[in-house]
Amino acid sequence: MNQKTWPATKSSSDGLRRFTAFPFIRKQTHLQNRPSENPFSDHSKKINTTTPPSSSNSCCSSSSSNQYCYNQDFSQLPYDIILKIAARFSLSNVRASSLVCKSWCEALRPLRESMVFLRWGKRFKHGRGGVKRNLSKALDSFLKGAARGSTLAMVDAGLLYWEMGKREEGISLYRKAAELGDPAGQCNLGISLLQVNPLDPEEAVKWLYKASVSGHVRAQYQLALTLHKGHGPKRNLQETAKWYLRAAEGGYVRAMYNTALCYSVGEGLMQSHELAKKWMKRAADRGHSKAQLEHGLSLYSEVSGVVCLSPNMNNRSLASV
Repeated sequence: MNQKTWPATKSSSDGLRRFTAFPFIRKQTHLQNRPSENPFSDHSKKINTTTPPSSSNSCCSSSSSNQYCYNQDFSQLPYDIILKIAARFSLSNVRASSLVCKSWCEALRPLRESMVFLRWGKRFKHGRGGVKRNLSKALDSFLKGAARGSTLAMVDAGLLYWEMGKREEGISLYRKAAELGDPAGQCNLGISLLQVNPLDPEEAVKWLYKASVSGHVRAQYQLALTLHKGHGPKRNLQETAKWYLRAAEGGYVRAMYNTALCYSVGEGLMQSHELAKKWMKRAADRGHSKAQLEHGLSLYSEVSGVVCLSPNMNNRSLASV
């Protein structure tokens, strides 16, 4: 059966057909009177606005309404830039990106190797895949993966260092992953900075906020908890409740319980017993013991008509959860 490929392939001099990478598309009208905004302009060719370039990777076409200029494609990016872009990739992302073009395939070779070390590190750490649990071999595998640029391996290696009591080494790896934009590394770095001596709450809040904006639910909960304890620029109950709610919506059970308390007492959120009951039930259904107790007492009071107070009712504290 004849099958077509997409995108279209292009014949080479040896008779084989190879894929070509997608080009950047820029309007020519924006490039004529302004300097290039391409951060990789040092690695790209000058665009000729008068005559079309002869390179096969760049061509200009004009029409009566619009003029488009096709600049160099992603295959021309320097290897170090590609590695920084792909440092946070998972195995499936690395595999897909390796198929884009030859330069990406070559640049991502270290990351593909790091995924092998990462997988073996997890096997040694948890005793899976037919191997015995060996933390020393797990750490060695994670470090080899981290040396090849994988932020996933950096975070796992940092976690092992932290569990071994080597906090400085752990923080160093967390920071490296965080600076490369890994949300888990940013979250772990923020949490660890709140547990070292001396504490660094301002920097911790900065990294927790970056991870929270990226959608990391644990970071969202930890950010809310940190703000509620008074760390950071200022104590803002509305900001605290907002991140509790965001983490609760993302499925974090402790955040569900704290969101229920916020709605129950009107702290940072508009008081609503219905919403408080909804989030308390969700936390109880997911195994939160305090939520199960308070939701059970609430149901009993509805049936019996007797107001039941939790033994911890007077000691409710968001920051202590």
